[in-house]
Amino acid sequence: MSIYKIKDFDPDYKNHSNDPDIKGMSMYAGTEKIGSVNDILVDDEGKFRYLVIETGGWILGKEVLLPIGYARIDYMGKRVYADTLTKSQVEALPEFTNDMSIDYDKEEQVRGVYRSGMPSMQQKTPAANGVGYAGAASAPGTINTPGQIDLDAGYAGYDRDTYGYDQDPELYGLNEQNHPNLKLYEERLIAGKSRQKTGEAVISKRVETETANASVAVDKERVIVERIPVNSGAVVTPGEANFQSGEVARMDVYEEVPEFHKEAFVREEVRVSKVVDQETATAQEQLRREELDVDTEGVPVVKHT
Repeated sequence: MSIYKIKDFDPDYKNHSNDPDIKGMSMYAGTEKIGSVNDILVDDEGKFRYLVIETGGWILGKEVLLPIGYARIDYMGKRVYADTLTKSQVEALPEFTNDMSIDYDKEEQVRGVYRSGMPSMQQKTPAANGVGYAGAASAPGTINTPGQIDLDAGYAGYDRDTYGYDQDPELYGLNEQNHPNLKLYEERLIAGKSRQKTGEAVISKRVETETANASVAVDKERVIVERIPVNSGAVVTPGEANFQSGEVARMDVYEEVPEFHKEAFVREEVRVSKVVDQETATAQEQLRREELDVDTEGVPVVKHT
């Protein structure tokens, strides 16, 4: 999990929130003013994790990190309170600088200091058997000297790979009591699209029957008998005439027989596909937005931020 200055995370963050900007607000520990809020640090998701506070009222020029759950924000008074913050904690906290890289180890140093001041999370001296807070090998984030934290001790059985901010709700949890804000809502028109079935195309084939006519020319043979007239009364030579009965002349006669049959062939080929036609759909709606109405009596000075 990385930590960013809010300006680096979202350069236009002031226009993306309806809440007043916390940066520049006065910082109080109880009723004592100790400095001001110089910056805000957020995580990868843009969630508030720390306030960078300048503690000139206690330690001149020292900037330290205050977990957002430790803060109580008064938007109307433009103040931020850390009711349980002590001077000894500020002295033990590592100093924050603009070029500092905030990693897991740096955060553990900060968390160890604040955990030491929480009644429900008081650090304990390691027992003789070596078992400390919540079963850790020793007390979590044991403070050896001011500003020095024993990170090897571990805390509640997690490490840099398993830690999540939700494991420290006392440090990072937000609530309406300590972090009040007035949310102004407005409606916006969201354009989206969904895919739905509007019909179905069924492609099939059927058999049509029709009567077809075909013709073919066939040859048929027939016998033609011709009688050829001769000169009547012509005399033949003796012995030329041979009269006998039963003489036969034979001739084969043929004819062609037509043959018809059916055969199937490919008449045409059909290819089925589909294409997407795009069109623009528009909608018009009446959108609502909440605005503030400030009613005053007399001539009070009202400053809008």
